[in-house]
Amino acid sequence: MSKAFASAGDLTEKAISFTEVGDGLWAFTAEGDPNSGVIIGDDSVMIVEAQATPRLANKVIEKVRDVTDKPISHLVLTHYHAVRVLGASAYGADQIIMSDKARAMVVERGQEDWDSEFQRFPRLFEGHESIPGLTYPTTSFSDSMTVYLGKRQVDIKHLGRAHTAGDAVIHVPDQNVMFTGDIVEYHSACYCGDGHFGDWGGTLDAIKAYDVDAIAPGRGDALVGKDMVTAAIENTRDFVTSTYRPAARIAASGGTLKEAWDAVRAACDPKFKDYAIYEHCLPFNVARAFDEARGIDTPRIWTDKRDLEMWAALQG
Repeated sequence: MSKAFASAGDLTEKAISFTEVGDGLWAFTAEGDPNSGVIIGDDSVMIVEAQATPRLANKVIEKVRDVTDKPISHLVLTHYHAVRVLGASAYGADQIIMSDKARAMVVERGQEDWDSEFQRFPRLFEGHESIPGLTYPTTSFSDSMTVYLGKRQVDIKHLGRAHTAGDAVIHVPDQNVMFTGDIVEYHSACYCGDGHFGDWGGTLDAIKAYDVDAIAPGRGDALVGKDMVTAAIENTRDFVTSTYRPAARIAASGGTLKEAWDAVRAACDPKFKDYAIYEHCLPFNVARAFDEARGIDTPRIWTDKRDLEMWAALQG
């Protein structure tokens, strides 16, 4: 192949930042690598997103211990992707929370996703031998649930399909701060390979309606202040729309996946080519957009074999 597959050649460690986005609320970010969130309650801590391995999860725990010695009682996973969930065992949380749909997706395609993502981005699986197996929740919900960390209220909601069919967001009302998972990104490409382009904009509208003061996004810097929040939401919307429309145009004309790839590149490269993981995401994004435009509502399961077949077709 003329280029390394996805991020297989990305071996550069990223600088970690730990930013307070509200009183007792923190965003763990790493230059476009998967983010985690920290919510400190009266007596315990909730973590949002586990990281890909227990070893990487320990980097989050180290930062938590810089600001509190309270035990970690809850872990919320916004969706089922391996890079978000497989480090769960490191936290020792009594409660692991996902939406019902996210749990169903672990059952349906969790192992295939693990195998696929391991091949795509080996650096994120540092210490993979310590992963005990697939991560399942102890608690799941359909539309919403509320957790109380002492007096601190934490609302966990499924606002609609976007990055996956089972995305959750976490809202902390006393600070009006939200943890959005990969529904919102900041100067990082959206991964849309398991996404729902037609619903994503409506889900962004539902987030926007909260008029939050800060967001900890799925990737990229913490978003503090309403102006930065609005800019990130609209930039995410532009990325998703700019990916889907060219692919849908090619699909409607009976064109090929390679033609859709060329059309999406023409639309997106000028605006987004410098974004983190842009080249990593693009082939999966185009393939999913092309499928959705042809009426395939449920994203096809990515496997390590399907990944490489798609990549070869696009490079040929």
